[in-house]
Amino acid sequence: MADVRPFAAFRPAPGQAIKVASLPYDVLSSDEAREMAAENAVSFLHVVKAEIDLDAEQARDSEKVYARSAANFNKLVADGVMVRDPEPAFYVYRLTMGDHRQFGLAVGCSVQEYVDGSIRKHEFTRRDKEDDRARHMEVLGINAGPVLFAHRPNEVVRTLVGGLTAARAPDVDFTADDGIGHAIWVVSDEESIAAIQVAFEDIDALYIADGHHRTASAHRVRDILRAQNPHHTGDEAYNHFLAVVFQEDELKLMGYHRVVADLNGLSSEDFLARVGEIFDMEPTGRPEPEGHRQWGMFLDGQWYRLTARDGSFPADDPVKGLDAAILQDLLLAPVLGIGDPRKDPRIDFIGGSRGSAELERRCGLDMKVAFAFAPASVDQIMAVADAGAVMPPKSTWFEPKLRSGLLVRSLSD
Repeated sequence: MADVRPFAAFRPAPGQAIKVASLPYDVLSSDEAREMAAENAVSFLHVVKAEIDLDAEQARDSEKVYARSAANFNKLVADGVMVRDPEPAFYVYRLTMGDHRQFGLAVGCSVQEYVDGSIRKHEFTRRDKEDDRARHMEVLGINAGPVLFAHRPNEVVRTLVGGLTAARAPDVDFTADDGIGHAIWVVSDEESIAAIQVAFEDIDALYIADGHHRTASAHRVRDILRAQNPHHTGDEAYNHFLAVVFQEDELKLMGYHRVVADLNGLSSEDFLARVGEIFDMEPTGRPEPEGHRQWGMFLDGQWYRLTARDGSFPADDPVKGLDAAILQDLLLAPVLGIGDPRKDPRIDFIGGSRGSAELERRCGLDMKVAFAFAPASVDQIMAVADAGAVMPPKSTWFEPKLRSGLLVRSLSD
């Protein structure tokens, strides 16, 4: 069963949501955040990336950044920009991107279920990133941004959400400057809250889709606060953390692409010859691969279609059969010398929402070769998580993204 709890969210005051809501902290650089928030004093970027409000020397002091984050959040509350709901609720969160719509439930998810494995992961986390988000969470006393979770289709939950959203207009509804629509319904009546909790009792597992570091950080903060509380009962707010949970068949993924700075000492001609020995390769005018186990490759102004050959990879292995693993094992490591893509400075990763034009731009700027990926599937993610394994780094890019600042969950009652 999935233990989900309602919570009394801090939310933007009426009319403020479009100004407050920000992209997640980890999808843009400090420079991009600084530029984006320059003319917007209430952007939640001032909370999740407060280094943008400090000079270069101060920004290198993490504790000063966290203190500024807390001060910025407290100011939003003191000024009435962020207001806490008077009673616990669940929140339906609808994302719209063009013709695509997906409906999730914002809930408090159990830290203990993450520890026990019924909240399942598919990525390794980095200690430095955990340290950062855990300390941010501890100093501010809030879950500043939601984790994106998925579960296998559950028609009871789907029917409940459908009924709640059809019954009335959303409490918040706006289209951000990137064209993504965000709508929220507050669900605070006891009958609906109870029905949602009962429905989630039939869900065996939740899967982290996006937000492994925030989830791991919530675990660490739970342990810190539990150790500080001699009267710990297990029902304190810090035992749960903020997530928006979607039906897996409603989620949309895009490719997570790679660019590499050089050809590892090879000429373009020699590199193409090596690639042709490994993959079926042909010039193409279409950057996007047509399916899995295919890639678009951009080199010297020309796109090529690469297709993995049968027998060149373990097709039945839930990890080694993934596109990211195949390209890494057959080409990036042995030919381009990218042994550890998590650490090698010669490789960079481009989210699918930026498209093939960004790959071409980077190859004209600071990179030599680019590889366009087909989207992974949620089924692949779940298969890896169910096997207790991990996907190669930067394998999944979910779009559209949840915004930070629309729903903030306190770690204190």
